Amino acid sequence: MDQAQIEIQVLPSLSQIAAQEWDACACPEAARGGRPDDPFTTHRFLRALEDSGSVGRGTGWQPQYLTAWLDGQLIAVAPMYAKSHSQGEYIFDHSWAHAYERAGGRYYPKLQIAVPFTPATGRRFLVRPGYEEIGQAALVQGAVQLAADNGISSLHVTFCTEAEAAAGEAMGLMARSSQQFHWLNDSYADFDAFLASLSSRKRKAIRKERREANAFGGTIHRFTGDDLKPEHWEAFWTFYQDTGARKWGSPYLTRAFFDLAQAHLRDDILLLLAERDGRWIAGAMNLIGRDTLYGRYWGCSEQHPFLHFELCYYRAIDEAIARGLARVEAGAQGEHKLARGYLPSQTHSLHWIADPGFAEAVRQFLVAERAAVDEEIEILTDYGPFKKTNVEEKE
Repeated sequence: MDQAQIEIQVLPSLSQIAAQEWDACACPEAARGGRPDDPFTTHRFLRALEDSGSVGRGTGWQPQYLTAWLDGQLIAVAPMYAKSHSQGEYIFDHSWAHAYERAGGRYYPKLQIAVPFTPATGRRFLVRPGYEEIGQAALVQGAVQLAADNGISSLHVTFCTEAEAAAGEAMGLMARSSQQFHWLNDSYADFDAFLASLSSRKRKAIRKERREANAFGGTIHRFTGDDLKPEHWEAFWTFYQDTGARKWGSPYLTRAFFDLAQAHLRDDILLLLAERDGRWIAGAMNLIGRDTLYGRYWGCSEQHPFLHFELCYYRAIDEAIARGLARVEAGAQGEHKLARGYLPSQTHSLHWIADPGFAEAVRQFLVAERAAVDEEIEILTDYGPFKKTNVEEKE
């Protein structure tokens, strides 16, 4: 098929694309009902970010949705943003920006193909079935051309799939590796079956943590779908503000986002709230994919031992087992997750830099970094809590 037939357009708002058109590219697996592979690139999620003011003017995330059209049909899309900073990305390039600007260059604005504030792996080049090869090539070439034509320093594609990373590298982009901690479901019947796969010492430690966490003097509730009510979001907003202020200086999401989540995303969300003496005191928000539970936000108004681990990690494992999900992705960073059964997993990103000299320096850095990441994953996996082979343990 002639690549010249494809037209690239950049749109400033998802209001210019019908939800069913975008989702035909973003989540075709959900066309007959059921869940998308992940909810983060759906029209409803990205539109909630935009309509709530979480992205857009004044946020440093200016929507520039990339679309590819063939004979008037939308065949591929990508959630792209013009960035004036490097916040909310979780694949860190601050040192690149500082080095480039010290050398007299202008690093910002840059282009970012990503889900804002969301360190969760998923497809970033969203292509209608049947157009995979030409659609992805059109998006990559279109994004690079857009950056080059407008004198933009760089293009970044973060938390893409391994297959996308390989394809992008073959098209001349630079691939980068990093790591997170994920829990993997080995067809466990229940939480005790998962515990049975751990070393005796780790098994006992987790049981002790769960006992102490659940002795906080209250009850943990789970809400999803129509069980979610505005009062739950009012409580969670308080928790989210506190966590956001401590971690990022100010929250990334606006209060309006949670109202839109209630209206349009409640079937995608699992909210865990801890209640004590008639008051909500802590909460954890998860999003539900086809085979993955994504832990996203946590906050509290009272501190209780191990309650964070219970809400964010152990209840997530309970939920994944109950739903038959393959994994739990608990967000960025956090080596404390290792002792709780979350093992290091490789994540991927792609990068294009306009300046040839600077691009070569980054390329050399990425080669060394990749070797270090591979070594770290190997070491951390070896230190994991699971039983070693050929070692018999007693309870």
